[in-house]
Amino acid sequence: MLDINLIRKDPEIIKESLKRRKDPEKIKWLDDLTKLDKESLKLKKQIEELRHKRNTISLEINKLKKQKQPATKEIKLAKELPKKINDLEEKQSKIKEKINHYLMRLPNIMHKSVPYGKDENENKVIRKWGKIPKTQKLDTHANIVEKHYPKSFTKASEVAGKGFYYLFDKIALLERALINYSIDFLTKKGYMLCFPPQMLRRKSYEGVTDLADFENMLYKIEGEDLYLIATSEHPIAAFYQNETLKKKDLPIKIAGYSTCFRKEIGSHGVDERGLFRVHQFNKVEQFIFCDPKDSWKYHEELLKNAEEITKKLKIPYRVVNICTGDLGIVASKKYDIEAYMPREKEYKEIISCSNCTSYQAARLKIKYLEGNEKKHIHTLNSTALATARMLRAILENYQQKDGSIKVPIVLQKYMNNIKVIK
Repeated sequence: MLDINLIRKDPEIIKESLKRRKDPEKIKWLDDLTKLDKESLKLKKQIEELRHKRNTISLEINKLKKQKQPATKEIKLAKELPKKINDLEEKQSKIKEKINHYLMRLPNIMHKSVPYGKDENENKVIRKWGKIPKTQKLDTHANIVEKHYPKSFTKASEVAGKGFYYLFDKIALLERALINYSIDFLTKKGYMLCFPPQMLRRKSYEGVTDLADFENMLYKIEGEDLYLIATSEHPIAAFYQNETLKKKDLPIKIAGYSTCFRKEIGSHGVDERGLFRVHQFNKVEQFIFCDPKDSWKYHEELLKNAEEITKKLKIPYRVVNICTGDLGIVASKKYDIEAYMPREKEYKEIISCSNCTSYQAARLKIKYLEGNEKKHIHTLNSTALATARMLRAILENYQQKDGSIKVPIVLQKYMNNIKVIK
């Protein structure tokens, strides 16, 4: 969420960002929030003055009693003050709830380079890489998987429902190779490997994302205050909640690995037989906690890492700058990497790379100490490799006429030097 001190100091910066989003409703929220905050500060001052008065009267009553002087007037006033204080505190508490409601829903301040657009169709292409293959008619990746091991999708649909799958034998080895390859890539660059919890409590989840908007995608554990994670970004971000870090320890770079669970309901739907949009998949994630002055440098570093991983796999791709209408509320700026899928002759998103600036840190109360001052840290995240989507890209881009699949060179050492999956 946005820091209330920033809203008090310079609300126009936030208002300008909301104008770029063309979101008049949230501009009204900001105006309401500013009024409520002023009222809350006024009540705070009144409460503090009454508490001071209560303490002063208590001292006066004790003094009069010691002097054996009457204190009837003072005692009467002392009895009235707690109710006045309590009434003001209740009023302030209700106002604070409204303030927090707005704070948790106002979007992050966008970076000036975010392009305006109504939806994902208006994201700006920055660059493309790789040679688009000249292909004849290709088999679907789902058919390829089931030719190698029949019923991998149909049996999963029978026992678990649509959006799930089995992987066996060399296709399963290919997935494991992708995981090991991307983990090795990041750890060699100084990222610390992390296997996080695969469930989070509601309070922690509210700290990392807009749960009101995201909750429909999450699996809730019945009867428990727990949600299955949608990405390792979320538990990694929550690791330092309510803590103050030392500036000398920054940046903290993490490579997180986890299984991810998503309902993926709504306009996206679920592929009935495929690996692209599924309920369960494995992912290696990049995450950085850093000094605010370094966050834009690290945003480009995360993107460079993700591009390098994709290049080494020789998957054609393009990088897009996400527009205002597709950005969401948490990130200040986001890049997507979209892989070329030759069967459909389309680019599909396989990687997202976000700078969340201080937005998550303010929600999670993560700060760092600079001199004697505590400041909110910046958090950044990026997919390194989501295995299901990358598997699809490989199965289509490396498909041969006879139905066999060439194994990308960088993965062969992780597959006992298998060069072709026949």
